[in-house]
Amino acid sequence: MPVNVTVRYFAILKEERGQASEQIRTSATDLAGLFAELSAKHHFSLVKEQLRVAVNDCFVDWQDPVCEGNQVVFIPPVAGG
Repeated sequence: MPVNVTVRYFAILKEERGQASEQIRTSATDLAGLFAELSAKHHFSLVKEQLRVAVNDCFVDWQDPVCEGNQVVFIPPVAGG
């Protein structure tokens, strides 16, 4: 059953998407599937193995389910200095 989620983007993903967040309706059953769906749609240059994923401000596993109303963040590697 499709669910509505908010996805937030940072760094290169934000640049590639062209905006900081979006609300989407998805049939993806887990976070890996959600990222695959969004990556195909927006042509992201990073693969999931290069990212961390968080839901509602907590780091989670890629196999965790996508649930109605979640706020999902895909976190790319960062450089500091």
